[in-house]
Formats: sequence, structure tokens, C-alpha cells
Amino acid sequence: MRVAIAGAGNVGRSIARELIANGHQILLIDRDPNAIKPESVPEAEWLLADACELASLEEAALDSCDVAIAATGDDKANLVHSLLAKTEFGVPRTVGRVNHPSNEWMFDDLWGVDVAVSTPRLMCALVEEAVTVGDLVRLFSFRGGHANLVEMTLPEGSPRVGTRIADLNLPGDAVLVTIIRDGAARAPERDAALEANDELLFVSDPSYEAELAQYLVPRNLRTADAG
Repeated sequence: MRVAIAGAGNVGRSIARELIANGHQILLIDRDPNAIKPESVPEAEWLLADACELASLEEAALDSCDVAIAATGDDKANLVHSLLAKTEFGVPRTVGRVNHPSNEWMFDDLWGVDVAVSTPRLMCALVEEAVTVGDLVRLFSFRGGHANLVEMTLPEGSPRVGTRIADLNLPGDAVLVTIIRDGAARAPERDAALEANDELLFVSDPSYEAELAQYLVPRNLRTADAG
């Protein structure tokens, strides 16, 4: 894929290196001359320009990109870049970095953001995921909050322990995407059974998260565990 990254700071450069290692073509854009450091990511294209101006994005041939990532430290700039990428250049997928949690509600499809990545939320979620068993933890949102990646570590007391994947009756449109067991991720095969302490990752509509949590671990069991 050809990927444009607005913001060539530490975050943008780190993303660029990872994507290049996976075989993608990267264009880094930044309006700050001090941020233009081609020697730091020599395999990438570099452009000194304002990623929020149409003329700059035309120069960058943004319409040829498969993904546009807004990774600056300025939420306003990330929103404007995402909106222009989606509406003016038809970029199929946009990813917006959220720097301040109070701005997270704006990073949705109205602003052209397909995936919002909130660093504060991710850090909180990872802390919760590390210490919480039996609670549903939201990791991040897709499509402006219309679908979330959520995780639960299945406690021993869950009625779903021993249930075949094929027999799960997940609420709404929830989809079990992977099971992490003994530190290794595995596909949820139909004939496999859930085990205690499995880390389950689901994609779910936010409106069904409470029902999903109740299905996996009924509230009375969570209350008993807490007590």
C-alpha cells in the first residue's frame, strides 16, 4: 500500500518504520523544516508541506494513497487532514491520532476519520486489561465509534468456560476474532472450547457491549468476585 503520514515527529517516524518493514510505501509530510529528517527513515518519501492545505496534498498525490494517517500532536490538524483526505482525495482509509481525550468525540466519520487512535485511552485500556479478569475492556474504536475492539479475560467462574465456539450465542453483531491462550493468539475454530483465563478479543457494536459482558460473565458473578 501507499501510505501518507501527516506529522514526521517521533510518532510519525515510528509508524513509518513499522509500515516500511511490512513492505509498504510511505510518504511523510510535515510543515516544520526541523522535522524533515530523511536520514532517520531513508526508505520513505519526504515532503516539506502543510498537510492541511489542498495544494500541498495535491503535490503529495494523496489521491494515489490507500491510507492516510494523521499523526501530528495537534488534534485540529489531524481532523482537518483526515477530512481533506477522505472528502477531497477519496482516500479509502483514514486513521486519526487523538492527543487529548476531550476531543475524541470529534474523531468520527463526519470528520472523515475511519479509525481513531487515542493514546490516553489505549494506555488506560492496556492497564485495565493487565489487571482485570471478568470485565469487558474497550481497546479502541473503528469507523468513528460504530464498532469497537473489546477484550475480556474469561474467569474460572464464567458459564462460558467449556463452551464450543460454534455454540456461542453472542449478542448483536459481536464477532469473536481471536483467542489468546498461554501467550499465543489462535483463530477461534468452531469445534474448539473456551478455557478459563482465555483472553477473548471481539469486534462489537458499542450498544451491545453491556449485553456481551453479561453473556460472558453474568453480573452476579462479577459482583461475587469483587466481594
